[in-house]
Amino acid sequence: METIIQKRIGCYAIIIEGNKIALVKKAGGGYKGKYDLPGGGMDHGELPIETLHRECMEEIGCEVEHEELFCVHAVNIKWQIKENLIEDLHHIGILYKVILKTKELKSEADGLDSLGAKWIDIEDLTEETTSPFTWYALNAARTGFVDGI
Repeated sequence: METIIQKRIGCYAIIIEGNKIALVKKAGGGYKGKYDLPGGGMDHGELPIETLHRECMEEIGCEVEHEELFCVHAVNIKWQIKENLIEDLHHIGILYKVILKTKELKSEADGLDSLGAKWIDIEDLTEETTSPFTWYALNAARTGFVDGI
């Protein structure tokens, strides 16, 4: 079995309203089937803040009203891309606390890697149902402890 080593840098939105968080359900990749923070990879030459705004429009259909840097965090995951190929991914995320201009999320799939977005009760989420960044952000928000920056 062949393993490819990759590094990916992305920007992600932590959007909490009361006891709910805005998340997307992943359609593919290493987090397939899990709830993830809205966001994604930086395009060449793009500033992190531009990535955040673009990804929020693409994945949840909402404009960002305000953003504040929360932390920078990294995880390593391995997942099988195809029968004889594994990706060993060093995933670096720039996480922002975000306030949206509107609260109505795009519920349909984006045709890329999201099966749609929705508000989910924070207490219903578990480590098994969320991406590593989502689980980290939820725990950091609960405890106030951030080990990223």
